[in-house]
Amino acid sequence: MSTEFGFLDQVHRAFNQAAALTDLDGGLLAQIRTCNSVYRLTFPLKRDDGSIEVIEAWRAEHSQHKLPTKGGIRFSSGVTEDEVMALAALMTFKCSVVDVPFGGAKGGIKIDRGHYSAGELERITRRYTYELIKKRFIGPGIDVPAPDYGTGPTEMAWIVDTYKSMSNGEQNPEACVTGKPIEQEGIRGRLDATGRGVFYGIREVCNIPEEMSDLRLPTGLEGKRVVVQGLGNVGYHAARHLEDGGAILVGLAEREGAIANPGGLDLDAVVAHREETGSILGFPGATDIARSAEALELDCDILIPAALENQITAENAGRIQAKIIGEAANGPTTADADQILLERGVRVLPDLYLNAGGVTVSYFEWLKNLSHVRFGRMEKRFDEAAHRSLLVEISRVTGVDVSTTDIPDLGADEEDLVHSGLEETMVVAYHQIRDIEKSLGIKDLRTASFVTAIKKIAISYQELGIFP
Repeated sequence: MSTEFGFLDQVHRAFNQAAALTDLDGGLLAQIRTCNSVYRLTFPLKRDDGSIEVIEAWRAEHSQHKLPTKGGIRFSSGVTEDEVMALAALMTFKCSVVDVPFGGAKGGIKIDRGHYSAGELERITRRYTYELIKKRFIGPGIDVPAPDYGTGPTEMAWIVDTYKSMSNGEQNPEACVTGKPIEQEGIRGRLDATGRGVFYGIREVCNIPEEMSDLRLPTGLEGKRVVVQGLGNVGYHAARHLEDGGAILVGLAEREGAIANPGGLDLDAVVAHREETGSILGFPGATDIARSAEALELDCDILIPAALENQITAENAGRIQAKIIGEAANGPTTADADQILLERGVRVLPDLYLNAGGVTVSYFEWLKNLSHVRFGRMEKRFDEAAHRSLLVEISRVTGVDVSTTDIPDLGADEEDLVHSGLEETMVVAYHQIRDIEKSLGIKDLRTASFVTAIKKIAISYQELGIFP
C-alpha cells in the first residue's frame, strides 16, 4: 500500500532520487537540499469592524548560493510552514534549471482573501512587508518577492510603496519586488509569463518527432486535445496560447466543477459565461462534471494541472488518460503518482521546468529596475530604420514594390523582447534537460531536471570555495 508524504517530503524524495545519480560529496548535497532560513511571524490586524485578528505568515529563503533569493508570496488559508519551505526549495532548483541567477525563496500569509476587504488586505500586505524589512528578508540584493496564488500586481504595488517609504534614499527600491503594475516600473509581458512559458515548453516537446513517436502522437501542437485544471492567471493564459497555437480545449475545470466537449470549447466564451453566471457549469454545448478532480481523468492528449499541489495522486494516477502532463502548478503530482505515470509511459513535463516562465520574466523586470532603462528604448527605432532600409533595398534589387509605410513597428518593443527572451529560455532549458536525461539512460524529465539543477548549484558552491 503506497503512502503519500507531505509536500516538503515529496520535494526531498525527488531531490534524493536525482542526487543518487550524481557523484557529488554528501555534505555538499545536504547543503543544497537544506532550507537555509525560515522566518515565521505573527502580527495583529485591526478589522474594519474594529475587532483584532492575529495574522500568521512565513518567509523562507531556501538557498543563498545566488543572491538575491526569489519567490512569490501567496495568500491562502491552507498555507503552512512545510508548504512554504517546499515551494522555496522548488524555486531554488527552478531558477537553476532555466539559468536565472537567483536563490529560491517563498512567502505565505495564512488568510482566505475573499474574507477580507481591500483595505484589510492592504494593511496585511504592508505590515507583512514592514516585518520583512525589519529582519532583512526583503531587498533588491537580498530577497525579491513576486505574485503567487492569491496575490497580484496590486499587492506588489503596496509592497514596493512600503519598501520605498523605508528605504532611506536607496537607489533601486523598485527592484525589491517584481510583478508590479507597468506604471510602477513593472514589465510588459509579466502577467501571462508563466502561462506563456507553459505553452512554449509544451509546444517544444510536441515539435520533436522522436518525442511524439514514443507517445504515438503526430508531431506538432495542431489538433492536440487539451484539458486544463484551473483558470487562474496561469491556467487561463496557458489555455489561451495553446488554443491560439492550434490545440483543442476539450475540458476545463474550476473550483465549482468542470465542463467537457470532445469537439472543443471556446475559452473566451467559457470565461464570459463564468463572469455572467458565476460558474463554468451550464456552458452551452458542454457536459457538466460535478467534481473538478474528475476532469483530470478525461480522454485527452495533454493534461495541464494549473491549480494547487497534490492533484494527481496514487489514487487517480492509474486513471489518467493523457499522454503528456504539463505541470503548470507547483507540485501537482505526488511522488507515488509520478512513479505510476512513469511506469505507464506518460510524459510528465515537471513544474521545476515548465512553470519557470514567471521567474524568468521576473528576472527581466529586476534587470530593468536595476538599469532604469525600458527594454527596447535604445534600439527599437534603430532596428526599425534598419529593417525599412532592407525592405527598400529588396524592392530596388527585385523590382517588387514593397511598401514600408504599411508595415508599422518593425522594431522590437519591450513586450516583443520579453517574449523572445522567455521563448529562448524555455527552449534551451528543455534541450538541456533532455540531454541530461539521455546521458543518464532514463526516461524521467523530473529526475533529469533535478540533476541539472543540482550540478549547476554545486558549481556555484565550489566557485565560492566552500566545497572542493
